[in-house]
Amino acid sequence: MFQALYLQDTPSFSCSLTSVTLDELHREEGDTLVEVEYSTLNYKDALAITNQGKIARRFPMIPGIDLAGRVLETQSDAVKVGDQVFINGLGLGESHYGGLSERAYLKGEQLLHLPDNYTSFDVMAFGTAGYTAALSVARLLELGLTPEGGEILVSGATGGVGMVAIMLLSQLDFEAVALTSKIDQPEFFTQIGAKRVEDARSYYEAGRVLQKGQYQGAIDVLGSIPLVNICAQIQYGGVVAACGLARGMDLPGSVAPFILRGVTLAGIDSVMAPRSARLKAWKLLSENICSAEIRSQVDEITLQEAIPTAKKMIAGQIRGRYVVKI
Repeated sequence: MFQALYLQDTPSFSCSLTSVTLDELHREEGDTLVEVEYSTLNYKDALAITNQGKIARRFPMIPGIDLAGRVLETQSDAVKVGDQVFINGLGLGESHYGGLSERAYLKGEQLLHLPDNYTSFDVMAFGTAGYTAALSVARLLELGLTPEGGEILVSGATGGVGMVAIMLLSQLDFEAVALTSKIDQPEFFTQIGAKRVEDARSYYEAGRVLQKGQYQGAIDVLGSIPLVNICAQIQYGGVVAACGLARGMDLPGSVAPFILRGVTLAGIDSVMAPRSARLKAWKLLSENICSAEIRSQVDEITLQEAIPTAKKMIAGQIRGRYVVKI
């Protein structure tokens, strides 16, 4: 038996810390048993835990889209017993029992080994949020953006994706602008490397299809009307990396930025990204953000604290990243 957060939908939805048998866990598809040392609490996890979004595709489900730990048993040639490994996404917490659990049963070929300069805690300090930020920054670089081209707008700047994106852009000598409604926290944004802060509240209302071109690029976690406004403010030939839908999945806008300014809207998928993209993203992180820098921006909580913390996250009462010690 082991402890895990456990989602059930009968007779009604519930999330509780529950004992689960290894027999039940082994019914999951996999070939490798991992002792989970750390997981994370992402916004997506909070949606699942509070039942605010249709994250779990079946019940019962163990939430948690990230985990890091040690291989206990394996039938895979990709890993060996004792290896320190981690995984982000790939159906964890959605269609496969996830990381907010003392044990996980996974495919060895999907596991990544820790970068040499990171610990299990460090990779979970980044988690899917940090890895998504790195995928987004990598896409901007691939599409030709350079530090000399001007400012990069980053929405959701107090969340995990936005925070890590700003840290990474700053390390790469870009001028990052933090888009946030929490404009009363300038010290935080300065600390993570933002050049300045932009009030997000004006982006929540529909604006003109083309606005003043202020930014060469953007990383957006909001979607919906804010993403439309962001696209309308991108300079000619600029790029927007869209990686979230915190304000909605819709895109109620115009093609004007794309056909009149040549703006590129680049989609970022962190869930099913191929191994090559994952390795590239983690290389970008490990070469530019040291362990001490990311550790200073996260809080550690216990598995028992994950449920109340998830509720605060959904209510917008907290900022930054949360690592869950299992």
